[in-house]
Amino acid sequence: MDTHDAPPGHSITSLLLAWRGGERAALDQLIPVVEKELRRLASYYIRRQRPGHTLQTSALVNEAYLRLIDYKRMAWQNRAHFFAVAAQAMRRVLVDHARRNHHLKHGGGVKKVELEEAVLTARSKSSELIALDDALNDFERSTQERAGSWRCATSPG
Repeated sequence: MDTHDAPPGHSITSLLLAWRGGERAALDQLIPVVEKELRRLASYYIRRQRPGHTLQTSALVNEAYLRLIDYKRMAWQNRAHFFAVAAQAMRRVLVDHARRNHHLKHGGGVKKVELEEAVLTARSKSSELIALDDALNDFERSTQERAGSWRCATSPG
C-alpha cells in the first residue's frame, strides 16, 4: 500500500518512521504532507504575539523546520509526537526572537554612561588620538627619510 493512499495520520507516521530509518525520500514526501499543519500551528502562535510582531508565519515555519531536520537522531513515535516537537520548536523560535528584540531595544549590550562621563572620556580619548596621530606622522617621516637615504646609497652614481 502506497503511503499516499493511507489515512493521513498513518501516512505521516509511516513517513516519519521511514525518515528516522534513514530514507531521505521519506523526508521529501513528508514536507508537503505536514506543511499545511505547520502553517496552521505557526499562524496560531503568531496571532498570540503582541501587535506589530515582526516574525511572519512563513519565517516561523521555516525556522521550526530547520530545527526539526536538525533532530537527526530523533526517534519520532508518530504524527502527534512530531507535531508536539514542531510546536515546541516554534515556541523556542518565538522566544529567541523576542529575546533578540528585547536585547536590541534595551541598548543591545551598549554600556550607558552619564553625559559628564562621556565628555571626560571624549577629552581623554581625543588627547590619545592626537598623540597616536603624532606618533604615526613621526613614523611616516622616519620611514621616508630611511627610504630616501637608502635610494641615495644604492643609486648608481
